[in-house]
Amino acid sequence: MKTSAFAFFLTAVSLGLLSCTGGEQQRLDLSEAVLLVSPQMNASVRETAQTILVEEVSKRTGIPLELGSGWESSTRIALVLAGEDRLFGKAVPTRMDADAPELKKEGYRIFHESDANGNTLWVIGADTRGLLYGIGKFLRTAQLAEGKIALDAGFAFSESPEYPLRGHQFGYRNTANSWDAWTVEQFDQHFREQVLFGANAFENIPFQQKAASPHFKVDPQLMEVELSKICDKYDADYWVWTPAPRDLSVPGAHQEGLEKQRDFYARCPRLNAVFVPGGDPGENHPAELIPYLEDLSKALREFHPEAGVWVSLQGFNKEKISYFFDYLEKNSPDWLRGVVYGPSSPPIALERELLPEKYLHRFYPDITHTVRCHYPVENWDQAFALTLGREPCNPQPQMYTRLFQQDSPHTDGFITYSDGTHDDMNKVVWSQLGFDSTKEPQSIVKEYTRFFFGAEVAEDAARGILALEENWDGPILDNPSIENTLNLWKRLETAHPELGENWRWQQLVMRAYYDAYIKKRLDFEKGLEAEAYAILETAPTLGAEQAMSDALQHLRKAETEPVARELKERVEFYCEKLFQSVGAQTSVEKYQASGAERGAILDFIDYPLNNLWWLEDEFEKVLLLDSEAERLARLDFIRTYEDPGEGSFYDNISSADAKHVTSKTDDAIDFLWENNGINRKRLSTQLFQFTPTLAYSELNPTSDYLIRVSGYGEALLRANGQRLTATKYEKGYEEFKEFPLPKELIPDGKLEISFDKPDEEHLNWRQQSRVTDVWVIKQ
Repeated sequence: MKTSAFAFFLTAVSLGLLSCTGGEQQRLDLSEAVLLVSPQMNASVRETAQTILVEEVSKRTGIPLELGSGWESSTRIALVLAGEDRLFGKAVPTRMDADAPELKKEGYRIFHESDANGNTLWVIGADTRGLLYGIGKFLRTAQLAEGKIALDAGFAFSESPEYPLRGHQFGYRNTANSWDAWTVEQFDQHFREQVLFGANAFENIPFQQKAASPHFKVDPQLMEVELSKICDKYDADYWVWTPAPRDLSVPGAHQEGLEKQRDFYARCPRLNAVFVPGGDPGENHPAELIPYLEDLSKALREFHPEAGVWVSLQGFNKEKISYFFDYLEKNSPDWLRGVVYGPSSPPIALERELLPEKYLHRFYPDITHTVRCHYPVENWDQAFALTLGREPCNPQPQMYTRLFQQDSPHTDGFITYSDGTHDDMNKVVWSQLGFDSTKEPQSIVKEYTRFFFGAEVAEDAARGILALEENWDGPILDNPSIENTLNLWKRLETAHPELGENWRWQQLVMRAYYDAYIKKRLDFEKGLEAEAYAILETAPTLGAEQAMSDALQHLRKAETEPVARELKERVEFYCEKLFQSVGAQTSVEKYQASGAERGAILDFIDYPLNNLWWLEDEFEKVLLLDSEAERLARLDFIRTYEDPGEGSFYDNISSADAKHVTSKTDDAIDFLWENNGINRKRLSTQLFQFTPTLAYSELNPTSDYLIRVSGYGEALLRANGQRLTATKYEKGYEEFKEFPLPKELIPDGKLEISFDKPDEEHLNWRQQSRVTDVWVIKQ
């Protein structure tokens, strides 16, 4: 006589296998579960899978899962591969549907089965990778706490990846802001964690010199092989990013590059792909690059017959692009596996369209940088750009979800560009979207916090990560999220001291303090600048020299009477913790970061957030003027720079609080990078757009106006569609172009300003024309 489901339910509850209180979801208690791993698996696969599950569960619960070889226990966790029909004599539940995810490459199924003999949590992988992804889903979903392993009763989930390639670059090199301080064991754990979130590829940057980084704990020539071994252990593809010699036209360069590569190929136990960027760096013409790539593929196949060569068209001009695709069309080479789309490549949709179908198209998205990059932060306040710089802790799950959904459909998958631990959340977002591009960022973040911080704190920590992204949206002084975010993280920091040594926790808490400190400073220092201009207004009475001296003394209160020092101290505290825990180099001087742009946020935490440095330099120039009248006139211009008077308008083009600018910045709140980031130009001069648009609705239709433009190079200005002729046309920084605007062009008081883009494709973007400030001045 069969035991009814209801009878089993009563039995299970009485044995404590299922539990619930009140209206809570029934829970499956796996705290005493026995781990059953199929003996039919390859021995190394079996060892890796059971080791991961046992170790990761033990870390979170203190429970050492015991291995079993039968069904005597009433609760089990069973690991099998699809196609296996029995596990220790018991039939494996199988689905014959061809669309079942666990029957597709890298897919898996995880579900709770209950019967008269107890409860089994099945993890069925289509293959080795699928099994590891199933384990990852369990670890990201289960409630794992001290002495406790639980899951919703009846839990069932299955998926297979939407994109076949899902990876991240981990260059063991000096320019990475943390990895150059890592051991082999740290890389092993980190790669494991990335795999458990869905990654299947890792890309190294070999051929680094031992003396290149003061942080290297392992000779990079040895580490590049160790990373290959780790990839083999977790069945992940091992890629390498290896630019060609800078100039392949130099005699011997071609052969020299090949010999260097061959030696490396011979040393790697696993190597799946070699990516040679066409530019950034490289800059070789495809006429010379293509023969090099073909020879490279021959050498690669000698040691790794299934591996492929990839190339990007980064920095290619129209002639190079045409040459490359004409070659593919005429020759259809089998030695080329695919093309990589990266920053400065042709438009992603066009590249896919031009690429013959036989070749794969890999994405190389930059998820690590905030400015001067592929995906700059949208609507970022300049104060953050100046202080947090290019590589801060940057969890942006919502933004990267949008960008993934926008660009990835043109590709066969991705290996992201990363240069440190600061973008850890972003890597997980991309890996998970690679499985299912419709996943909600909130759910991905919640699994991240549950996995790394525990079920108890997961909800609040997920809200905290999403709040950090909100901190960066728009003008700082208008953003209440910043204080709320800090309060949330401070509560979590106090409530969960056990997470204090977790590096992911450390960098998130640090960011909350950093953001709040910058807001306090910005409010204080903008106020000081406004008060300094009030002092300059008294210059006709005080005298120019005394007014300047008093104004500077007032501005320097930011140094002599600093605000919110307790917030800065917490940032410094966590930066030290991060250096100790994960080698994060947040300062060039203190932690030997490789450069000011490489995560050195401590070096800019007190960067002036007003025009102190510019004013110091301008005042020196004022003192050199011949007469007091000239000095007073110049001071009046300086103090009213952003205040052109009633009925007139001024816009700092790329400021997050610009009133009339209707275009988006070309590169977030970018700024001119010079002198290792110590730029003494006006803050507005450091911001720019190449061809901004502006709109006004409040002009007086009976008045003439003067449009003044500051920037660099050309400014081909149109007013309501008509090109205007300049009466003044200076091209240098902090010089001016002036365009009379007759009232006949604004009969309804409305004005739209635009700029034609000059033909400057031959120039690097840093030398191209841009606009920084625009005035519309009533005459």
